[in-house]
Order: sequence, then C-alpha cells, then structure tokens
Amino acid sequence: MTVVAAGCAALTACGGATAPAATAEYAVLTVETTDRVIPTEYSATIRGRQDIDVMPQVGGTISQLCVAEGEKVSKGQALFIIDQVPYKAALQTAEANVEAAKAQLATAQLVYDSRRELQAKNVVSEYDLRTAENSLLTAKAQLAQAEAQAVNARNNLSYTVVKSPLNGVAGTIPYRVGALVGPSMPQPLTTVSDNSSVYVYFSMNESQLLALTREYGSADKALAAMPEVSLRLSDGTVYPHTGRVESISGVVDRRTGSVQLRAVFPNEERMLHSGSSGNVILPHSYKNCIVIPQGMTFEIQDKVYVYKIVDGRAASSIIGVEKISDGREYIVTSGLEPGQTILAEGVGLMREGTPVAVKKQPAAAEGEAESAN
Repeated sequence: MTVVAAGCAALTACGGATAPAATAEYAVLTVETTDRVIPTEYSATIRGRQDIDVMPQVGGTISQLCVAEGEKVSKGQALFIIDQVPYKAALQTAEANVEAAKAQLATAQLVYDSRRELQAKNVVSEYDLRTAENSLLTAKAQLAQAEAQAVNARNNLSYTVVKSPLNGVAGTIPYRVGALVGPSMPQPLTTVSDNSSVYVYFSMNESQLLALTREYGSADKALAAMPEVSLRLSDGTVYPHTGRVESISGVVDRRTGSVQLRAVFPNEERMLHSGSSGNVILPHSYKNCIVIPQGMTFEIQDKVYVYKIVDGRAASSIIGVEKISDGREYIVTSGLEPGQTILAEGVGLMREGTPVAVKKQPAAAEGEAESAN
C-alpha cells in the first residue's frame, strides 16, 4: 500500500491580493493486496483437565493430614486419615457376629440332619422336620446378613483413609486435625486437579463463529486446520507454550448468544492454575487481501464507508469487512479493488463531492523513507 502525504499550501497573489482558494490537499492511499495475520483475543477461563472435589465417605474427626496444599499427589495416595477407633471396633463387632452366625448355622444344620433321620423312621412328625429346615434357612440368612455387615464395616474402616482419586495437585485444605467432617458437609476436604495440561475455555459470539466457519469451510474443518493459539496471562505476559483448539460447542448459549470453545495447553512447569483467567490469542490468516486502517473509514447505521477519489472528488462508498478485527485495521471483503484511491485523512470532516487534491510528499521525507528502507 502507498500513502502519499505532505503539508497544505495556500496560494496568495502578488500585491497582497488574495487568489481564489485552491482545492484542499489530503493524504490518500492507493489500494493494494497483501497478506495479513490478525490476532484476536478472547477472554478465557483456565481449568485443570480434571478438578475433583474430595469428600469423605464416613464421618468423624480428622486425625492426620498427609499432604500439604499445592503438593503433587498420586492416584491412591493417602490425603487424610479420619479417626479409626470407632470403625475398628465396629469391624470387630461385625466379625464376631459372623462367627456367632456360623455357630448358629452349624447347630441348625445338626438339628435338621437329626430330624430328617428321625422322620425317616417315623419317630418325629413332618412338622418337626419342616420346622428344623426353616430354622436352618434362617441361620443361613443370618450368616449372610452378618457377613454383609462385616463387609460394610470393613469398607467404612477403609474409607477413613481418604485417598487421591487421580494424579494431580492438592488444592486448598480448609480442615485441620481435630475438625469434624462427614459426607454431608458443604465444602470438600480439598480439590485435586490434574493440571499436567490444562483446558482453556473461551467464547465467541455467533457472528465471530460464522466468520471462522466461512474462513475454513465448516466447524470440523476449522478444528482440523485452525492454527495454534497463544495465551495471554492475567499479568499481560504471553504464556511460553502454544495450545490447540480441541472442540467447539454445538450449542449457542441462549443467555449470552455465544458458543464455547476449548483449547488445551501443556503445563509441565505448573505455571497455569485451575480457576485462573487470561485471554486466548487466535490468529486469523488472510492471503492476497485488501487491508485498510480503520481510521480511514466511517460508519452509518452499522455500515462501513470509505471516501474514494473519483475524478478529483470525494465519493462515499460502502465496503464489506470481516467481522474479525484487531481494532486497528479492517480486512475488506467487497467494495474496493486494487489500484483504487481512497481518502487517508480528514474522513470525519469530509463531505460528499468535495474536490480533493493529493498531497505531495516533501523531498526530505522521501529521502528519509529511502534511507529507512
């Protein structure tokens, strides 16, 4: 693109007489095609691949903390130990009940066997035999019940050791030794996050998603061909690793009119934390496109205009632009052709049909431009 600029001049006639005012001079831009990559930023929320709240399955007081906040943990590693004394006692009682039930079953079996032999000799009645058989069945049921209670007691004892459900990092631990906890408490013991890589969620409005879909042809093609994205952290720095967009939601949020996308970023250094925020930087590449500064345009009723220089006069013209923008430039999709000339300054004060003269670039400025090249 070529922008021609120079100072304005006023013409005065000899003898102090003022000559008619010359046509005002303005800088103009000659339209050309170029390649451009426009990065667009979207507000984002960072989440671990898995964030699992750790809740106790039995009640009691915490007798031991096995990890510290922010510590890396492995799946199955002990995090907390709840007072085990009552649960050990319950298990001993349940196991004793199993032994008692076994003894009752053995006795019932002896009685039944004896009654069956006697009934075969017509010593006892059929009723006595059936009564002994029912007692035997009752004893078997009682043994099964006692064994189930023992299994439950054994499980409850195992639940007193609260273990990590996955490999990750322990979060905040609001409860300390001596605190009474239970399955119905409102706050988890801690949250274990798998943040070896993190999910970064961001949203696009419908217009942006349509533009993205048109750029690649379809949502599936967009996912396959979409370039790697960057992440701007809350302190303004850019995360040193790039990520990839993994999914585009198929549902538009009716409340916000936006669609959620998910990108995944590596996080081996544990620089990213679940729950933090940032901005996803998504680059959009355009080949052989027309790019003009937004300052050379004006808008009326959501339509974008430029002033073309036609036969030495300013003529307003509607142009089509991409919805995706960096806030400084427009990608023009229609209304301009290479080689056309548009007004580069004074757009806000220009009027339709105003004569326009092209400013001449000063020789000094030309020399500086050449030495800069």
